[in-house]
Amino acid sequence: MLTLNTKLDPGTAVNVDGELILPYDQREKSRLRATLISGEDVAVFTVRGTILRDGDVLRGDDGRVVKITAAHEATYRVVGDTPHHLLRCAFHLGNRHTQAQVGDGFLRIRKDAVLKEMLEGLGARVTEEDAAFEPESGAYGGGHHHHGDDHHHPLAPIPVRQKIHRPGDTQA
Repeated sequence: MLTLNTKLDPGTAVNVDGELILPYDQREKSRLRATLISGEDVAVFTVRGTILRDGDVLRGDDGRVVKITAAHEATYRVVGDTPHHLLRCAFHLGNRHTQAQVGDGFLRIRKDAVLKEMLEGLGARVTEEDAAFEPESGAYGGGHHHHGDDHHHPLAPIPVRQKIHRPGDTQA
């Protein structure tokens, strides 16, 4: 079985030997058994905290290179009447620790009827989409790769436990 264990830098010129189509929940796992579109089984081993993005390439233990493709999955596209309105929706999603993809004039979230009802209650237009889901990495995710970027944003492990200081906290 091919073992994929080295993530290559974006923009590295390589010949791609295979393609692996994965939904987001599998692209955020550091240990995974999957199947290439050719039918070959592979094992994926990445550094904990690594998130595989659409277009990333991994090198295998035998030197072959496999391209990662984001699978289309059930999502909601969220649109507001104004940028401020959309920002309010993003705030409420973040307040619920919901992963969200930020697009040009829209948000995309995983399909969830409770969140849809909340967003519609805020006045947003929420439509079902079968689309690739590429949520923001978050404050500790090392940035989000956008195609066309000339800069490499290395991914950093996400802390398992993070002490969050709140203004009302007292120093012990």
